[in-house]
Amino acid sequence: MKIYKKVQQEYFKSIIEGRKRFEVRLADFKCFPGDILILQEQKQGTDELTGREIKCEVLYNFNTKGMEKFHTREEIEKHGFVVLSIRKKFEFDDK
Repeated sequence: MKIYKKVQQEYFKSIIEGRKRFEVRLADFKCFPGDILILQEQKQGTDELTGREIKCEVLYNFNTKGMEKFHTREEIEKHGFVVLSIRKKFEFDDK
């Protein structure tokens, strides 16, 4: 399925450059691995689109509502959540 979402220019640039490999969104839509997320660049501070877009494949979907089974509501209220962009670190043996 194709899903269209707007993204501010500063974040769009980071995605294009390959530095931002995650999206944090309000979970008000259905999304599954294999879906295509089409991110449309939005002019900073406006609702106007620039016309540029990038297609991204959804690899993994995690809804934070499930985090209450790991942390108390008080801990969540106090600290919030952090979203990390990660990748596997490859190390090579110099032998």
